[in-house]
Amino acid sequence: MKKIFITGASGGIGSAIAKKFNYLKYKLILTSSTKDNLNSLREIYGDSNFYYTLNFNDQISFEESLKQISNDHKDINVIVNNAGITDDSLILRMKKNQWDRVIQTNLSSNFLIIKNLLPNMIKQKSGKIIGISSVVASSGNPGQSNYVASKSGMIGLYKSIALEVASRNINVNSISPGFIISPMTETLDERQKNQILDNIPMKRFGKPNEIADLVNFLSSNESDYITGQNFHVNGGMLMV
Repeated sequence: MKKIFITGASGGIGSAIAKKFNYLKYKLILTSSTKDNLNSLREIYGDSNFYYTLNFNDQISFEESLKQISNDHKDINVIVNNAGITDDSLILRMKKNQWDRVIQTNLSSNFLIIKNLLPNMIKQKSGKIIGISSVVASSGNPGQSNYVASKSGMIGLYKSIALEVASRNINVNSISPGFIISPMTETLDERQKNQILDNIPMKRFGKPNEIADLVNFLSSNESDYITGQNFHVNGGMLMV
């Protein structure tokens, strides 16, 4: 039975990914920074799957948890780094702790997760690693220099790791969603929604399961010759 490790599984996209792979009978290894979220995930997916607290902002406990996961699950087939936060501000007003927290959660966590879990994949001579970036990593976005830097950094990180492990039969790719239906988009008023939709040729927001479907493809044998790529899923909002 295959195993998939997913961060941010209680969010909109993360939840869709977890549901998809639960349906496909993967064993789920789900993480969250809070015990409440983990308990909620356990209620949904049951005791036959696995749950760990990962506090991205406490490096000692974070690395201890990763070592435990690596020891407990030497047979992880798929890693999905999906967790991310925002803490927006114009650059002239942004405090250093805003910068540090977003970079730590969105970028440095990817480095540490892959560094700790990759050795088992190398021993298995197989694996799929997928990171969830963002359309703004390629377009930029005012007021989000920390978030954009973290998501752009992810793409470069994944490309570099892809080069390092390609000969080990390990595929490393990233996905950059555009505007996806989420609690955030639901808080927008009609004027705000219409402004965004004006920039999307398909005239709709994406669905979380449309990201999960691509994660599934990149986790499957059908994607064995694809590595080091960043996939844009944005309804035509950005074409690169």
